[in-house]
Formats: sequence, C-alpha cells, structure tokens
Amino acid sequence: MDFEYSTKVKDLQRRLTAFMDEHVYPNEHRFEEEVAANRKAGNAWVPTKIVEELKPKARAAGLWNLFLPHSPRVPEGLSNLEYAPLCEIMGRVAWGAEIFNCSAPDTGNMETLERYASEPLKRQWLDPLLAGQIRSAFAMTEPDVASSDATNIQSRIERRGDDYVINGRKWWTSGAGDPRCKVYIFMGKTNPDAGRHEQQSMIVVPADLPGITVVRALNVFGYDDAPHGHCEVTFKDVRVPVDNILLGEGRGFEIAQGRLGPGRIHHCMRQIGVAERALELMCKRLSSRVAFGRAISTQGVWHERIAEARCMIDQARLLTLKAAYMMDTVGNKVAKAEIAMIKVVAPNVACKVLDWAIQAHGGGGVSDDFPVAYLYALSRTLRLADGPDEVHRNAVAKLELARHMQLPTDNIPMPITRGS
Repeated sequence: MDFEYSTKVKDLQRRLTAFMDEHVYPNEHRFEEEVAANRKAGNAWVPTKIVEELKPKARAAGLWNLFLPHSPRVPEGLSNLEYAPLCEIMGRVAWGAEIFNCSAPDTGNMETLERYASEPLKRQWLDPLLAGQIRSAFAMTEPDVASSDATNIQSRIERRGDDYVINGRKWWTSGAGDPRCKVYIFMGKTNPDAGRHEQQSMIVVPADLPGITVVRALNVFGYDDAPHGHCEVTFKDVRVPVDNILLGEGRGFEIAQGRLGPGRIHHCMRQIGVAERALELMCKRLSSRVAFGRAISTQGVWHERIAEARCMIDQARLLTLKAAYMMDTVGNKVAKAEIAMIKVVAPNVACKVLDWAIQAHGGGGVSDDFPVAYLYALSRTLRLADGPDEVHRNAVAKLELARHMQLPTDNIPMPITRGS
C-alpha cells in the first residue's frame, strides 16, 4: 500500500487549505453571529448568508462534490483514498463541508441515489442535490426501539395499489430542520414476515407530502445544530408512488451496507481534521498562557499530552487511509473490519484530544469563545451516530474470532445502525 498523495491530490490540498485560510476560518465568528441573530429573531433555521456566499466561490475554485466516486454526473469525484486528506481539511470547521457540497447527510443520500435509484429519481432528486439547490434528510433511527440493531425498526412501508403508505416515528433525522430539506430517504418494514435481513426497505419520500410532521429539534449537549439540525419526525399515512422504492422490497439492508460504509469513513476523515485542529489550538493556548511564573507549555504533563496526541492522530489517520484504500480496491464488504475499527478509533481519538484542548483552555474551553466545546459535543455524538462503539467492536471481535477458528466471515454483516 502506497499512501503517498498523488500530484492531483496535493494540488487540491493546497487549494483547499488556501480557501479555508482565506474564506472559512476568518468567518467562523460571523457564522455564529448569524445563527445567534436568526435565533433571536425567532428562526434559527434560516440558512446563513456566509455559507451561501461561499458556495459559489468553492464551486468556481473546483472544490465541489469531491466526495462522489465513479459517477458520470460528477467527473471531478475522487476515490475514497484521494478524498480522505481533503475531507480532513474540511472537517476542521464544523460547518466547513457544506461549503463544498460535501456534508452529511447529503453525501450519503447522494451516494445512495447514484447507486440505487432509477434514472427518473436521479433527475428529480440527485441532480438538484449535486447542484446544491436543495438539501435532504435520512430517516432511519427510531425512539421506541434500540436502533443499534436495525432489525428492531418498526416503521411500516405498506403497498396499497400504486402507492406505498408510510407510518412511523423517527428521530435523529439529520437535516430535517433545514428549510431547504426537500426529500427524505426513509427506512422501514415492507414485510415483517420475511427473513431477518429482508424485512426492511428504503424509499424516497418528498418532504412536502401530507402526513409528515417535524415534531422538534433535538439538542446535543445543549446545541441544537441550527441551521442544520437533527429532528424527531412523524410519518402518518404518507402516500408515495411505488416507483420511489429503491431497488425493490426487502433490499434496505443491502442498500444500508452500501450507504453507511462511505458515510462512516467520511465522518472519520473529518474527525482527523477535528483532532488536528484541537491539537493546534491546544499548543497555541499553552504557549500563550503563563501560570506560576512560566509558560504552561513548558510543563512536563503537557509535553506528555502533546506527544500522545500526535501519536494517536497519526495512527488514526493511517487506519483511515487503509480503510479508504481497501474500500477502493476490494470493496466495502471486504473492508468491513477496517471500517468498523476506524469508526471506533477516530471519534475516540478526537474526543481525547479535544478533552485535553478544553483543559488547556481553562474556563475558556467550556465556553463558546473557542470552538473546542462545540467540536467535543459533535465528536462525542459520533461515538453513537452510525453505530455505537460497542456494535462496531462486536463486529471486529466476531471477524477476529472467525479468522482464528477458520470460520467463514462472509456471513458476518457490516453493522447497520445509526444510533441507540
């Protein structure tokens, strides 16, 4: 395996870093001020002007839709290995990826539509998503069951004539709070009597249909994530044309295996960027503060933490690159152990480095004057989103036991889970 970045990727790294330096980092406070002003005016969900102003600049700079490989609609799309160092740079700012049309859940939904939707559905929904004209949401997790086991999902998708009728209650539906959200990808049961992994299906649901109610935005450690948001949403007798089903009835788990692999590794790539940003902020803060007559950065305990952070980040990056390389060369199914491992490692590394960064900032670390508290909230959430640590560790352990007992591993599925 050769992880040396290509000339093309190095050029994109340089251009993306320059874009972040010129347009994104200097506007972090403006973004926060806009959201605060919108909240004070009574609607925190209004899209910020700064992000909308930067999107055309990013597109003009050739930094748009880099996440989507092997798509005739996106010739600029990169492989997972090529995209990894660029996604890392975007992840250094919580809202950075949206500027480049590379933010969740749209990336996962666009990849799902590209792989599994009919051409009419692609024209209706994928094309405007790729153009950044609309946004989307993914409705899978439910409040009434442990969604870490997706076979527990109880929402129904029932065929009635030329329509499917959808009923269910979802939460942590990422993107549903955004007023630009025009479409959901919904997972539910079409046949409760089928085999355990053939009961579920996925269907494309226009967001303006009667019977869809966004009940509330869900806070994460006190943050509502406006203007993006994660919401509780109810679906009551929502009628959708049968042609909106993806692949066909009972194919939901198959689609989820294809969708969640790239989605998980994108989160991990961004988490490496978060950890790098935390280490940078920690070093700058320690060097600028004096306690007991000397710079805090001269204290041995901080030398230990800085060194450990550097080791952990570089280890996590190498595992991320290995997983990306395998996804590109042998596919998501063969790479399921590496995907599961990095999904555990990257958020835990980011959380640990952020915790040290918060400590280094003192009282400022738990305030909103610095980005570390909010980044910690997001990173801690990712130890649950797209599957809790325990589920991924369980999958890795089963694969390891099967390898040493010379048992087949093909029937050990990639975890299909988004939360608890």
